[in-house]
Amino acid sequence: MNGRVFGFLMFPAFEELDLVGPWEMATMWGAYAGGPRCVTVAAAPGSLRCAKGLAVAADHGFEDCPKLDYLLVPGGFSAFVTMRDAPTLDFVRRQVAGARAVLSVCTGSFILAAAGLLEGRAATTHWKALPRLAEWPGVIVRQQRFVRDDTVWTSAGVSAGIDLMLAFIAAEDGAEAAGKVQFNAEYYPDGTLHGIAHQVPEAPAYIKALA
Repeated sequence: MNGRVFGFLMFPAFEELDLVGPWEMATMWGAYAGGPRCVTVAAAPGSLRCAKGLAVAADHGFEDCPKLDYLLVPGGFSAFVTMRDAPTLDFVRRQVAGARAVLSVCTGSFILAAAGLLEGRAATTHWKALPRLAEWPGVIVRQQRFVRDDTVWTSAGVSAGIDLMLAFIAAEDGAEAAGKVQFNAEYYPDGTLHGIAHQVPEAPAYIKALA
């Protein structure tokens, strides 16, 4: 694992798959391809409940969290509350200052924006929140499944975090490492579009391109 540490931020009512999807990819990175050690962190160690009711527990609090090489910030509706929480923003800023990269999934991008990390950068978020992100001063919104801008990575909603993490692994440790993770996860989406929900005008450009 080369001594690297990957932190996954938790806060009350975060969206489950925003974190669990990337966590699965990242822990497989460690298990099969020499990736980092993964830890969870919240304001205080211990249990909290996610948006859909799943109970989880953070390994570390802000005060005892080790120095992180990578930090992932999930989203959910509660991200709009967390983005106003000063201790959380201070923690994100402190860790990112010494980290190799920071990633967000879904509306986790608003926490990055509130921490001042998206100024002048390209970013994305869940399609429902794209207009709101576009109003944030200095953010260049991209309607893509995930966006990389130097050391800052953001993704669209929920399941998009899995694609984000695989691309991130490839960028950090190469295509072979990402391929081992993808193979062990059996993650090969077939591109099927179900029904017509994706045809609404609000659908982002990357989804319209699939039709």
